[in-house]
Amino acid sequence: MSTVQDPNRTPEEEISRLAEKYQLSLLRLCFAYLHDRTLAEDAVQETFLKAYRSISSFRNESSEKTWLSHIAINCCRDMNKSAWTRFFDRRITPDMLPTPSENPSEKDDNLTVAVMELPPRLRETVLLYYFEDMTTVEIAETLHISQQAVSGRLKRALSKLRAILGDTLEGDELDDK
Repeated sequence: MSTVQDPNRTPEEEISRLAEKYQLSLLRLCFAYLHDRTLAEDAVQETFLKAYRSISSFRNESSEKTWLSHIAINCCRDMNKSAWTRFFDRRITPDMLPTPSENPSEKDDNLTVAVMELPPRLRETVLLYYFEDMTTVEIAETLHISQQAVSGRLKRALSKLRAILGDTLEGDELDDK
């Protein structure tokens, strides 16, 4: 587990190090959550501002990634609560994702759309588990829920995805990693 508080670094240096290491990962997480690149960039910026303000209170009870992901998800939730976010088109397609590694297939398109149709609690759990490659323990820490709740959400999400995608989803595509 990485430590945020290195006595040889100033808080500004720590935040710069964290931003360099996690900025792209947090941008992808926020984009998947908010469906808008500009909002995602704002959420990431707000995440690092909040992290800077609270870096002295970080107790190293979780990893840096878990801590920052939790802050980012809360920033995204706050943005979703804002009244003006209800007035723009928030549909997502895979070609809108920041820096895709390759052109997505139709199967990937269908899966992405299906994941985005999940209820927010299930969607965020799926995104953290499969997209951010977090363990159920890290997700539980990030979302402040039990590990059993994470497992339950993943099972419900997989069941809903299989119902949505039917025959197009192969059995092993979303099975446990």
